[in-house]
Amino acid sequence: MKVVALVSGGKDSCYAMMKCIQYGHQIVAVANLMPADDSVDELDSYMYQTVGHQIVVSYAECMGVPLFRRRIQGSTRHQKLSYRMTPGDEVEDMFILLNEVKRQIPSVTAVSSGAIASDYQRLRVESVCSRLELVSLAYLWKQDQSFLLQEMITNEILAITVKVAAMGLDPSKHLGKGIAFLQPYLHKLKDLYGINVCGEGGEYETLTLDCPLFVNARIVLDEFQIILHSSDSIAPVGVLHPLAFHLENKAESCTLGSSDHTNQKCQKKKSFLFEVQGDHSQGYDAARKADAEVENAVELADYKLHISKTQKGDTFSICCWLQDSRTTSTGLQGDLEAVLKKIESLLVEYGFGWEYVLYIHLYIADMKEFAAANDTYVRYITQGKCPFGVPSRSTIELPLSQAGLGKAYMEVLVANDHSKKVLHVQSISCWAPSCIGPYSQATLHKDILHMAGQLGLDPPTMTLCQGGPIDELEKALENSEAVAKSFNRSISASAIVFVTYCSTKILSSERFKIQEKQVAFLKQTRRFELDLGTNSEAFDPIFLYVLVPDLPKGALVEIKPVLFVAEDIEEPTENAKDQSCSSTPGYWGFQHADWHDSCFQRCIVPGKL
Repeated sequence: MKVVALVSGGKDSCYAMMKCIQYGHQIVAVANLMPADDSVDELDSYMYQTVGHQIVVSYAECMGVPLFRRRIQGSTRHQKLSYRMTPGDEVEDMFILLNEVKRQIPSVTAVSSGAIASDYQRLRVESVCSRLELVSLAYLWKQDQSFLLQEMITNEILAITVKVAAMGLDPSKHLGKGIAFLQPYLHKLKDLYGINVCGEGGEYETLTLDCPLFVNARIVLDEFQIILHSSDSIAPVGVLHPLAFHLENKAESCTLGSSDHTNQKCQKKKSFLFEVQGDHSQGYDAARKADAEVENAVELADYKLHISKTQKGDTFSICCWLQDSRTTSTGLQGDLEAVLKKIESLLVEYGFGWEYVLYIHLYIADMKEFAAANDTYVRYITQGKCPFGVPSRSTIELPLSQAGLGKAYMEVLVANDHSKKVLHVQSISCWAPSCIGPYSQATLHKDILHMAGQLGLDPPTMTLCQGGPIDELEKALENSEAVAKSFNRSISASAIVFVTYCSTKILSSERFKIQEKQVAFLKQTRRFELDLGTNSEAFDPIFLYVLVPDLPKGALVEIKPVLFVAEDIEEPTENAKDQSCSSTPGYWGFQHADWHDSCFQRCIVPGKL
């Protein structure tokens, strides 16, 4: 993809650009937001680093790509974690800036940022990208900070501190020092006081003077001034104010480092500098128009629909599918739209809406039509309709037509309150597969964590790993573990249910290997957790294996874990075979047999579930 990189001047945004190149993308422009007043070093902003902005103007010449800059007009007006378009907010300056980049360089399809741990910043970048139909790339997201700092140094990023604001960091001693010089001391402060070694907690900020991306010139800081913002005896705050600098030209030709970041040749390019004007109103009319278009597109044909509703405690589920589908089905998109519209009307009738939905099982008759189904899905379930977070989802192909159930069958799990907590990372990163669109990686409600179906995708490239079903299973489990870690849990200890969808493309001889691999992976992960000092009891989860015709992206395996994440569990759980199960009626040729009873499993959390 062709990428515009958001740069603050710091080490993180520069290293994020290098990771983009490593994964095959091309940086075609950089974008920067700066204070309205050139004499101001730092703004009171949770969103932007501006210290050293006087030097960022040189990045265009150093890199040989266009630099788009905008003076920040807004302020922090929308202070909640999840961002919604707000007039006068500083995030709207980013929207205007990137919108202009997209207008001038229509080939741009992605945005790079250096977010490591800040959900506040990541969610705002993702919000802007979603509105502009751009892909967010955040390759540093959730990565170990000690590892990242070492990688930046190893990959020859020359960055100096331009702000310090932490216990143990002295403006008079530590401003203007390189990250390689400070690295041992930062790890010492981490051990003593628990600071973030990459400065993610605001402990320090940096300015990059040279890196492999600077193919034309490096920046030399000639003169600077130390400005003390706070003389606090425990954690004084100071910034470095540049007074004079110059560029030192590099050789005529070079490569972007001898490492694996890229082997493409670099050539000097003429640099361009654009200052982006405009007020905040330009983004709102387009957004309102888009919403209107979505509403106008929704129409419901005369379908015969079947509804099933069950309730337990503080949640209930609704299933919807076509009745007598051989005479009413109009194809997958039409069937799915009818199902979505019906469920939406039922939710409203019961006094709810999509924002109450925790999880969605989407079953379709033909996975080749997944893109068309998704286009229909996203017209109904939107960020705007789900202010507390979009529901998690799994999508599976089932032989619906053969069973007379139409082309689309949907089940939604609904809560009767707004207490859910949603993890929705739309950025492509090295952490776990992104969820670009209105479905999230996981939803937590009343101690139950519902995870979206995980495929064996390589997170930074979003491609299926090679090697067959066992390798896909292992990667899917690793991805599930990464999501669980965001809730300070491990699938090896906290999972109560694993649903493993297996494609019929898997050879019969390999199907039992999947079960063996899953059990071995969980045991190995559990041993690793115990070695780290995690002493919590592990549950004995229920395993369900489902053979299906096809999965998204042609995957062979999909994992859907359910976790119990309460803190106050007194006793270990037990997994019991229930030999006194009642026989269920046979559907679609299914007949009960005595040996089925031995397959029943029960996972118990004493006093909980």
